[in-house]
Amino acid sequence: MQHITDIFFDLDHTLWDFDKNSIQAFDKIFKKHHPSIDIEKFIEIYAPINQACWKLYQVDKITHEELRYNRLKHSFDAMNYTVSDSEIDRISHDYIAFLPDNNQLFEGAIEVLDYLSPKYNLHIITNGFAEVQKKKIGNSGLENYFKTITNSEMAGVKKPHPTIFEFAVSLAKTNKENAIMIGDCIDADVRGAIDFGMEAILFDEKGIHAVEGIQKISRLLELKKIL
Repeated sequence: MQHITDIFFDLDHTLWDFDKNSIQAFDKIFKKHHPSIDIEKFIEIYAPINQACWKLYQVDKITHEELRYNRLKHSFDAMNYTVSDSEIDRISHDYIAFLPDNNQLFEGAIEVLDYLSPKYNLHIITNGFAEVQKKKIGNSGLENYFKTITNSEMAGVKKPHPTIFEFAVSLAKTNKENAIMIGDCIDADVRGAIDFGMEAILFDEKGIHAVEGIQKISRLLELKKIL
């Protein structure tokens, strides 16, 4: 890895613990307006539906607005819990407002960034919504670690499209041969980066991906042995 000068991280599900922070945001909403909802049961249903909606959003099969609506509507439907469209809109708005207030990172995130930042230029590439991601990064104490932050709104396309990687590399004033991508999504982060010509490491915290020919870690601190 001596040729690597720049490391690009995904944000959600890689550094920022999306699931734990989502639980806190929904818990705040449901305690006030829908106290009968079992938050653990809801998250168990919501998490895979949200990921499926994001996959569709990444390849432009649904819009930003459809993503925010569908992930809630489909989750409530799966629970046989009746909620009006206007209430879904309100929950969606509150969720986006409350989500960045929670700052749980994956275990070892700060330690590994402290280790990497003196040795490499660190960057973020995210498909998340720009305003929300900016708040997450600022509120969780990540901002000072990263030289650049590329989001899909800036690049005009989403991972895994090669243009977002090209945009990020250009913004970082580096080149793909000296860069590596670290993320949790095998399609958007890892295959997207590899197809562009970058090296990549898959962060598979739950050990759900059986992949060959791709470097994989299950804990962020494993990066200290690689980089």
